[in-house]
Amino acid sequence: MSQHDYVIANQTFPATRTDLNNAFGAIVSQNSGATAPSTTYAYQLWYDTTANKLKQRNADNDAWIDLFDVDQVADTATAAGAVVPAGSNLIINGACVIDQRNAGASVTPNLLAYPVDRTFGFGSVTGKFSCQQNSGSVTPPVGFLNYIGAVSLSAYSVGSSEQYIFGQPIEGLNVAHLGWGTSSAATVTLSFYVRSSLTGTFGGALQNSAFDRSYPFSYTISTANTWERISIIIVGDTSGTWLKTNGVGIRVGFSLGAGSSVSGTAGAWASGNFVSATGATSVVGTNAATLYITGVQLEVGEATPFEHRFYGDELARCDRYFQSYDLSGSYVGLCAAQCASSTESLAAMTFRTPMRASPSMSFNNLVLTDRIGYDSDVSQCAVQGSSSGGVSWRSVHASNSGSAHDAQHITSKNNTTDAYARFDAEL
Repeated sequence: MSQHDYVIANQTFPATRTDLNNAFGAIVSQNSGATAPSTTYAYQLWYDTTANKLKQRNADNDAWIDLFDVDQVADTATAAGAVVPAGSNLIINGACVIDQRNAGASVTPNLLAYPVDRTFGFGSVTGKFSCQQNSGSVTPPVGFLNYIGAVSLSAYSVGSSEQYIFGQPIEGLNVAHLGWGTSSAATVTLSFYVRSSLTGTFGGALQNSAFDRSYPFSYTISTANTWERISIIIVGDTSGTWLKTNGVGIRVGFSLGAGSSVSGTAGAWASGNFVSATGATSVVGTNAATLYITGVQLEVGEATPFEHRFYGDELARCDRYFQSYDLSGSYVGLCAAQCASSTESLAAMTFRTPMRASPSMSFNNLVLTDRIGYDSDVSQCAVQGSSSGGVSWRSVHASNSGSAHDAQHITSKNNTTDAYARFDAEL
């Protein structure tokens, strides 16, 4: 990296040669530096190493024009100001910003757990890895605040039919336009940022809902503990059954360890259940090994810069599959209720976003209260009726000293910090 004023001084030959070499060095490096060249010329190029932008001086020599944004991790350049088409990314929460279940806490999959919304961690045997939003607190790639990380909890030898993965099922309604299973199946590109304490060849796969069509893929991590951007082109499958309903359309998975019977040849569609490429590195095979991923994007055609969405937009997309109503504080209201008897009440509420299907319900630290004379701890909630737009349930609680038909409210308990009602319609 060097800069020069391109004025060659009148001096002895050795000094002149040094001056010329410095000028040529500035030319071939595009005048790269953290600050602009002190002497400028019309149409001059400058690579800004702070902003990672290639700039050009304007014709009047009084301003710099941004030409390209350069991603030094992915080794790509994008025209400055280029717009990524809205909705191009078929992955939801690919930047790992939404975590309604854990608020950033670590989870260890008991078969299945969600370290962030929409992306799960799965293990055939419990307790082989933990997963978490921003695990290890490393610096994410430029432009990102979050990632998901897996940490191996032992040096485990994976059984032939076992699998350990990060994965996301994509709803069929969102991928119907790909035309998979037909002769007009669209080609897609899967791109993501990845970092691991290990190096070598790693694997993953795309699969259909029936697990009888699989596309194992492989990618290489060449430097440990360094973020790299990976892009994998996948020719659409012209065979098999690919749902175009609110069921699973495509499963995208990243392997943390897979047995021989669930590993297949990379780079080709195959009939069968394959979650990784044959010979891929097993993260769970090395104690304390890590694998971090963010910026996951699946899109039609070639890879484009990651589609960053507004936080509220991403949350609404996640809410279609899982909603958590967190009630932190004393008597924070959830919904109205009506006593059906001294120990039961009926409640109903409308979801903030319509859900994919009728959800299941879980809760913690809820009470039935009139905020005057009594609180009754809720011990059970049984869904009575639900739709994508709302739900009603019957609550069982301690004996109510008020009228059997008094109007009440479902709220958080007094002085509680961990009350919630959660609704799950995941794929």
